[in-house]
Amino acid sequence: MAIKEKWDRIFGHRVRNVDPADALPGRSTPTFEISGMHAVLGTKMTPPFPDGLEVASFGLGCFWGAERLFWELDGVWTTAAGYAGGYTPNPTYQEVCTGDTGHAETVLVIHDPAKIGYEEPLKVFFEAHDPTQGMRQGNDIGSQYRSAIFTHNDAQREVAARVLADYDTALREAGNDPITTEIVDAGAFYYAEEYHQQYLHKVPNGYCGLKGTGVACAISPAPVSGGDHETATEDPGLKPIPETEEEWQQVLGPDRYRVLRQAGTERPFTGEYNAVWDEGTYRCAACGNPLFDSGTKYDHGCGWPSFGEALPGAVEYLEDNTFGMRRTEVRCARCHSHLGHVFNDGPREYDGARFCMNSIAIDLQKT
Repeated sequence: MAIKEKWDRIFGHRVRNVDPADALPGRSTPTFEISGMHAVLGTKMTPPFPDGLEVASFGLGCFWGAERLFWELDGVWTTAAGYAGGYTPNPTYQEVCTGDTGHAETVLVIHDPAKIGYEEPLKVFFEAHDPTQGMRQGNDIGSQYRSAIFTHNDAQREVAARVLADYDTALREAGNDPITTEIVDAGAFYYAEEYHQQYLHKVPNGYCGLKGTGVACAISPAPVSGGDHETATEDPGLKPIPETEEEWQQVLGPDRYRVLRQAGTERPFTGEYNAVWDEGTYRCAACGNPLFDSGTKYDHGCGWPSFGEALPGAVEYLEDNTFGMRRTEVRCARCHSHLGHVFNDGPREYDGARFCMNSIAIDLQKT
């Protein structure tokens, strides 16, 4: 056994995250299907979700017990168990358990911000497990059990950082070790196999290895600057979202409507942005949602604009089995319009990701 491999693992469990170059290759589509329906709440676990809901993602050890903590919260619309924070596209549970995908067992939480804010599931996250243990949670050892908060926008990142700092202070004052929780931008979320979904509902006496520290996580109010009141300015590039498909047709016109709302595809090498390299931000042509930074655009030669990564929280992913193929569809996270697909034949610097977009589905805001 090589020295590096020896220090990366203890008793066969990976305790140092895998290098992206050494991660398992994965595949462009899942090897299994899930029902997509929540066994407890009766809601959809997969997008598109109803307008107005927000997404949060947490890794806090084995997702069997963790998922139940969140679906029991009032205001949570749906939850799902899955894998996030890794490098292997569409992994299986067996692959994640090797530690060689880089993923953490993660719970996806879709909630109604009018009923429950981001701080409440964040408080549950910190109090339900021990966030000081590094690459393990109790007897569950390995990088897939690490503590992680996957943030979907700047506001979540700011709140998570503030709460983590406060809770770290509280834990140290109580004699605990420093927090090891990662706060990282949410990337792709891959759904776990069907038997993992709502596991403790299906197996009421099933295993749950979670155990908190007993230290309360107090949520302090966000600091106010610039006077007594500070209001965030809404992005002026955002467009109103039509309420009906008839309105969408009028706003978009026939060509854009066919692609954005009916999942059509423009012919290769015909799109406006196939060979454009101007700096700026690519936005959803339907609603103006910022999607891609021009710095991640590259020439793949496929005939469509290709990007290495999307902006945090900008897109959502759906399984697409049309035309006898198994692909991952990419939609705008704000208006749920079709943008294109993501494949795993891109550059290594982006872990092989190729976001293959229709030019007609995006607009470039130049800088």
